Amino acid sequence: MSLPRGRARSLEDYLSADASLARLSAHARRLLRFQRIFESATPLARQSRVANLRLGKIIIHAVNGAVATKLRQLEPRLVAVFRNEGAEVTGIDIRLQPGVEIRPADRKRSGTAIGNRQKQALTSLADGLPEGSSLREALKRLVDRAK
Repeated sequence: MSLPRGRARSLEDYLSADASLARLSAHARRLLRFQRIFESATPLARQSRVANLRLGKIIIHAVNGAVATKLRQLEPRLVAVFRNEGAEVTGIDIRLQPGVEIRPADRKRSGTAIGNRQKQALTSLADGLPEGSSLREALKRLVDRAK
């Protein structure tokens, strides 16, 4: 496949030029499509991902046992969702894969920021507690960390 001189070839041109790369590219597009379907079907997609498709079974990696267990409970519904989207899926294989990272954009910040009035109120409360009290120390640490 030759292109006029000076015209840049796209990555897609290179991938489709070789039969094995074309198959790999098509498989990757299919997995991406399944991942998007999976993300729209369950919020657990934040802690798991579509890893592969083999012999009509979608393989999903879960970050921990709790997520894997819940996904196994949802398997019939997920199969139905994939089929409704036109995928030829016979089942889902859920595997535990602790190395699967949650994407940083999906992580939620823990707690909310403490405002100045709240800091003053917590400091006042801590000052009113007995010296050496574990609650007093915890409140002081909370206010210090919020600065």
